[in-house]
Amino acid sequence: MRIISGLYKSRKIVAPKNLPVRPTTDMAKESLFNILNNRFYFDAISVLDLFAGTGNISYEFASRGTQQITSVDQDYGCIKFINQIAEKFNMPINTIKSDVFKFLEKSTLQTHIIFADPPYAFPDEQFAKIPELIFQNNLLLEDGLLIIEHSKHTDLSHLSQFSYSKSYGGNMFSFFEAN
Repeated sequence: MRIISGLYKSRKIVAPKNLPVRPTTDMAKESLFNILNNRFYFDAISVLDLFAGTGNISYEFASRGTQQITSVDQDYGCIKFINQIAEKFNMPINTIKSDVFKFLEKSTLQTHIIFADPPYAFPDEQFAKIPELIFQNNLLLEDGLLIIEHSKHTDLSHLSQFSYSKSYGGNMFSFFEAN
């Protein structure tokens, strides 16, 4: 994976092969950040990266100047890797090793952007639980955005607070906003 833009533009990051992850493709990530760039000043927002995996999305936000980034993943190897890269590049990423659903049930952390990249094989009920917990617990700041990455075979358009979706190859991003 590589960082697309910002301070660490074009840096390649090689994750250990034994991590249970599927990083967002560079093409999909670049398209997503083009959308976000038109809506947010990256140095003025806070981000919550759920199912963070390799930290790919967190690194991109950090490279673009975001100073408040929290990455949540239940895999110790993923958290350890994110911490190593954050330290190596002096990135302001706070990691939390936790089951994402347990974290969302207890968290009071409010952010401008929440990005969730759960396993594509999740059942529909688990996908639906993500926005449900986020909006129920008021975890998005005003004018905030929840983005869920999923396969094109998963349809989230029926969920409450759904705004729109964008497709990039086999990747899809569904966007949710508070009413």
